[in-house]
Formats: sequence, structure tokens, C-alpha cells
Amino acid sequence: MAGGEEEEVKLLGTWASPFVLRAQLALSFKGVSFENVDEDLGSKSDLLLRSNPVHKAVPVLIHNGRPVCESLVIVQYVDEAFGGMALLPADPHGRAVARFWAAFIEDKLVAPWQKMFKAKTGEEKAEWMEQTLAAVDVLEGGLKECSKGGSFFFGGDNVGYVDVVLGGAVPWVHATEALTGVRLFDGGRVPLLAVWLERFGALDKAQAVMLDAQRLVQHAKMKQAEATAAAAAGDG
Repeated sequence: MAGGEEEEVKLLGTWASPFVLRAQLALSFKGVSFENVDEDLGSKSDLLLRSNPVHKAVPVLIHNGRPVCESLVIVQYVDEAFGGMALLPADPHGRAVARFWAAFIEDKLVAPWQKMFKAKTGEEKAEWMEQTLAAVDVLEGGLKECSKGGSFFFGGDNVGYVDVVLGGAVPWVHATEALTGVRLFDGGRVPLLAVWLERFGALDKAQAVMLDAQRLVQHAKMKQAEATAAAAAGDG
């Protein structure tokens, strides 16, 4: 384990969460051994409630008994607390740029994307998908800027902070295409992101923790069926 054999690292999460996957990717790329603790969010454990009393949500990283909450904070903490490859640049401006694009992914890409899945009408789904695709177009420019136009990753020649943040969404990119027919990272529209998707997903340390997209498709269909049934029961 990077950081010392005596250290204890646990990650409280749920298997389908892209936010939990971010934390898993950070730990994997840093070479940190950790224990996955799967949480039932319908019946949250005392450990989760004690560890994240504010939001009562996953992921939560517990490092030597001390909890760290929120996926973006966890990824930065892992980068600072453990040895191995650096995820954030050493240069303050480079770190600021990376944090900017991570926040963009969170607020402008992931937020409408999630709302698209939860939308109840076709019009709402189309509106949120349009916003998601608009964010993808902007992110293409972000990848060009961060990679200096000649590398595959936001971190340049190597995986960095923004790659890990976006990496949590990789299996959901594939699942979205299977569920909706929309290719978010289409090579004709966003060629750099299309290459990034292929290259990042092929990395050994990414594959070590990556979710199965087909399992996510089945999970999403089950959730949609449950929501439809609940709505029908409510109408009755």
C-alpha cells in the first residue's frame, strides 16, 4: 500500500455511483489498497451516518479512522495523502485550471445528465440532453487546453485530476448510448473526447475498478420501471 503498510483505507459507497467510482479511480491510480464497503442507501449504516452526518451520502473515504466526504474533495485528499503519481499539477495555475474543469464537469455536465435520467416527459429529457451535449462540446475545448493539443489526457501525457473526475462517468457514457441511442462523446463532434474515452477506459488501473456498462443498463431500466410503477400507483 502506498503511504505505509499500517494504514487502513475504507471507501463507503454504492456500486453504480459515478461519484464513488471517482474515488476508486483515484485510489487505483495512486496504488492505494482499500476496502470497499457497500452501503444500502435505503437503510444507511451507523458508520455512514457517523462519518458523513451533514449529507449522509456516499462516497466517504475513511483513512485511519478519519472520514473524508464528497468525491471531488476525496480525489484531492487521496492525491495529497498518498505517494505515487501526482494527479494535480505542481504549478498553482495548472492546479487552478484543473479545478475549474472539474467543477465544470460537476455543475454543467453531470447535473443535467442526471436530470435527463430522472425526467418524466420526453420534452424534459430532450431539454436536459441538449444541455448535457452542450457541456460536452465545451469540455472538448477544455481537453484541448489542458492537454496542450497533443496528448490524450487532461493531465497531459499522464492521467490527472480532471481525467479521474470525468473517468467516473465513463461507464455511464456507454450506458447512456445503450439506453437512449445518443453517443455523448461522438467522434464526429468531439474527436478529442472520443479518443480520450477509448484511451482512458483501456488503462489497466482504470479497468481494475471500472463498472460494467451492461450491468448499469439493467440497473437503470430496473429503476425506471420502479419509478413508473410508483407513479402509476400514485395515480390510482
